[in-house]
Amino acid sequence: MIQPPDSTSPAVRTSARDSTSLVMEARSLKKIYGSGEKSLAVLSDANLSLRRGEMVAIVAPSGAGKSTLLHLLAALDTPTSGTVYFANKAIETNDDDAALAEFRNRAVGFLWQRHQLLADFTAAENVAMPLLLRGEDFTRALGTARKWLAEVGLENRADHRAGELSGGEQQRVAIARALVTGPSVLLADEPTGDLDEQNAWAVFELLERLHRTHGLTSLIATHNLALAARCDRILGLEHGVLKTRGAAASASGAPGGEAS
Repeated sequence: MIQPPDSTSPAVRTSARDSTSLVMEARSLKKIYGSGEKSLAVLSDANLSLRRGEMVAIVAPSGAGKSTLLHLLAALDTPTSGTVYFANKAIETNDDDAALAEFRNRAVGFLWQRHQLLADFTAAENVAMPLLLRGEDFTRALGTARKWLAEVGLENRADHRAGELSGGEQQRVAIARALVTGPSVLLADEPTGDLDEQNAWAVFELLERLHRTHGLTSLIATHNLALAARCDRILGLEHGVLKTRGAAASASGAPGGEAS
């Protein structure tokens, strides 16, 4: 498990709250695009608490702001107002690029709906990229990448270019890449959205297994109600506000059910 960013770094400041089980928190997040009459408020007052070991789903239809929220939590975007906390320290997105890069590289793993792999690089090279970006030796990074590819069942595809892999295999490579740095939090943005039903279930079950075996805290944005029902909690995103909602599908239901 990684250590949280150094509290002396200008990119983080200590929260007044203290909870040993609270891993990530968002307080009063607001995100507005544009200005004046053309402004669009995607998030208006989003509040979220993630406790260690939880797997939480955010369910909402496309365009509701799920991706925006995850980008803010991962410090990939800056909120109009509000604060994100990791390990009880505020993430300052307007200061210290080096500290933010350290947070993105070590604290959180991000899984995109579209795998974002480099087609001309091998699966192992794609997985090794986050390690290379933080300065690790190429041979060592590639060895770690191969171990993670074995974790996701692709040890025999490590030397194949990403463009030669199937959609399900590409998403497995993306999962390995998201976790290769040893993050404590996994943020997944519609991780099964581009997959057929069989591959959607296979990928989600893989995420469940990795969540348990590596002690992750996971937040999964989806519009798939059946997959969301497998999580510990389900949150809805309505008019820019997060609300607790009950399980709307059984765990055995088909993964084609969607939020509306």
